[in-house]
Parts: sequence; C-alpha cells; structure tokens
Amino acid sequence: MENHRVLVTGGAGFIGSNLANTLALDNDVVALDNGYLGTPANLDQGVEYVEADVLDEGLPTDVDVVFHLAALSSRQMLEENPREGARVNIEGFVNVVEQAYEDGCETIVYASTSSAYGSRTEPSPEDMDLDAATGYDASMLGRERYAEYYNNFYDGLSLAGMRFFSVYQGYNGNEEHKGEYANTVSQFADKIAAGESPVLWGDGSQTRDFTHVDDIVRGLEAAADHDLAGVYNLGTGDPYSFNEMVELINDVLGTSVEPEYEPIPLNNYVHDTCADISRIREGTGWEPRIPFEEGVHRVCEPYLVTQ
Repeated sequence: MENHRVLVTGGAGFIGSNLANTLALDNDVVALDNGYLGTPANLDQGVEYVEADVLDEGLPTDVDVVFHLAALSSRQMLEENPREGARVNIEGFVNVVEQAYEDGCETIVYASTSSAYGSRTEPSPEDMDLDAATGYDASMLGRERYAEYYNNFYDGLSLAGMRFFSVYQGYNGNEEHKGEYANTVSQFADKIAAGESPVLWGDGSQTRDFTHVDDIVRGLEAAADHDLAGVYNLGTGDPYSFNEMVELINDVLGTSVEPEYEPIPLNNYVHDTCADISRIREGTGWEPRIPFEEGVHRVCEPYLVTQ
C-alpha cells in the first residue's frame, strides 16, 4: 500500500501498532485506540494517534482504507464482562463500518478469530462448520455475519475478515504491554530467561499455529491491496506443541529450565490449532515467511544481549 490515508482501530495495541508503523512508511496513518490494551508508546512518530473508542460518534473514518483491529480479544475478557465484550466487538464493529461507509471508504479489513474452529490437528478451512464455544467466539462470528451482510447489500463495500492464528512477537516488540494476554511464546521466553519455570496445562502436547506478527501485517496489507471480501485464515499451517516451544526457547537461550505441568482448568479448551492458508494464498499470493524456529530466535534475541 502506498499514498493512502489509512485508519487502524486498536492502532496502539500489539498487532495494530505493528501494522500502523509499517503502513506509515508509505501512507498517512491514523491509529485510534482507547488505551485499554494499547499505548501510544508503541507508535512511531509518523503515526497520528487519536484517543477514542470505537463506540464513539465522529470517528476519523474519512480514509481510503480501514483496518478494524479493535476488540476485547480473549475468552477471559468476554467471560469477565460479556455485555461490554458484545458492545465493543459487535456494536463497535458496526459503528466503525457505518461511519466509514458514510465517509466514502470502500475497503475494510477486520480482525476475526481462529478460536471458533475449536480443537483440530488437521488444517482448518474457512468454509467448515463453526460453533461458538465461548462468548469471544460468538462476538467475532457476529462480526463475520455483519460483514457478510455488508458485502452482499452495500454497493462498492468490501470487507475481509482475518482469522488470526496465535500471533506473537516477543516482549522486545510491542507485545509486552499486553501482559497476561501476550502469546505464550513471549511469556514463556521471558520466564525461562529469568530462570523461572513456565506453567503448561495438561502434558504440554497441545499445539498452536504460531504466526509471527510481521507475517500477519503483510497479510493484512495484502487483503486491502486486493480488495478481498469474505473470511481468510492467517497462519502457517505448521503447528508446534508447547513442549517443543519450550525446548526451542531453551536451545536458543542456552538454558535448561524445565516446565511445570498443571491440569487444564477450562471447559472447551482448544487443544490444537492449524490453519489452512490456501484461500489467502490463492487470493493474494501471501505466504508466511518466518518459520517458527526463526521466530523463537527473534523473541529470545534481546535476552541473549543481556546475558
């Protein structure tokens, strides 16, 4: 993307700030955030920061492209405050789309979730049947149904939903501000570097399709560049277990910290995830570029400097 005016909601958060900073190299970028999980410290000087909420009126939607990433973005957040979660994730989505459409914006790329696939060791295609096992799943699938409505009945409007798979960067990037909501790779690397044992649920055999945020940013850009409509997976299709992840972290850090194991405390726990990325590949040519081994090294590299 070049020479566009772009709005990124949730733009001071982990994924949003990485996207905003990248886009600002060649575009005029506004990052909108209410400061809940984001901080303007994540943003480069070339990004215009607007402190506001996606439920507000008068949003800065007079842009060429909207990347709508703002959300209460975890199962725990929705369980603690289900009404607020529904308002932000669904009503906030509708509010942003309606204002953008009124201002003449026709390209919207938004965050959805891969958690609605449930637990699968086989690659999950976008057209498989889904169940909302949590309030978070329900709210993000609600977004997708509203997007389907907009794509079908609003002339000229294109909405592409991105189902992210286990996005990480490490605490040396813009993920540290997420704290307990950061990816397990980042949390475990920080603990192991400090000589502390990470806690794994079950026997550690659960798998995740860990996807580096740089690949996610490229996928979001590609979706906007190609005016995609519908839903698309952004993952690698190459999952790793938590035990393998801990082993990789120890290998990079030169440590031998053993994890602790605890019983899984949740019902409907997603044990395994794996993305089928054929649709985004066919639609844009996008491919993940960062293998997990390289990604773990990037996460761990700042700790190597201080050793």
